Amino acid sequence: QVQLVESGGGLVQAGGSLRLSCAASGRTFSSYAMGWFRQAPGKDREFVAAISWSGRNTYYADSVKGRFTISRDNAENTVYLQMNSLKPEDTAVYYCAADRRGTGSSYEAHYDYWGQGTQVTVSS
Repeated sequence: QVQLVESGGGLVQAGGSLRLSCAASGRTFSSYAMGWFRQAPGKDREFVAAISWSGRNTYYADSVKGRFTISRDNAENTVYLQMNSLKPEDTAVYYCAADRRGTGSSYEAHYDYWGQGTQVTVSS
C-alpha cells in the first residue's frame, strides 16, 4: 500500500513558476514509477509527466514539454514537478500517482495509487 500526499499548489501569475511535491509512504516507493496528471474544470483528467523507478527515464505531455520537469528523490520518498513559464491553461487540480510496474506510463489505468490532488491556478 502506498499513500500519496501532494503539496505546493497555489495561485501564480502567467509566466511564473511553482514546484509541486508528492510525498509517499511505504517502503516500496523506490520500485514504483511515478506520474503527474491534471484535471481542469469540465475536462477529463490528462497525463502531464512520468518518471521511471530509477529516475533514468522521463516522459512528458507535448503541452508541457520544455516547461515542466519531473524528478524524484528515492531517499526522501518524494517526487517533484517543477513548473516554469506557467500559462492560464495549466490551471487544474494536479494529482500524483504510483505505478508498481516501475517503467513509467501516460495511461491512467497503469497507476495503482493516487493522491488527493493540489490546486494550481494561473492568472492571466
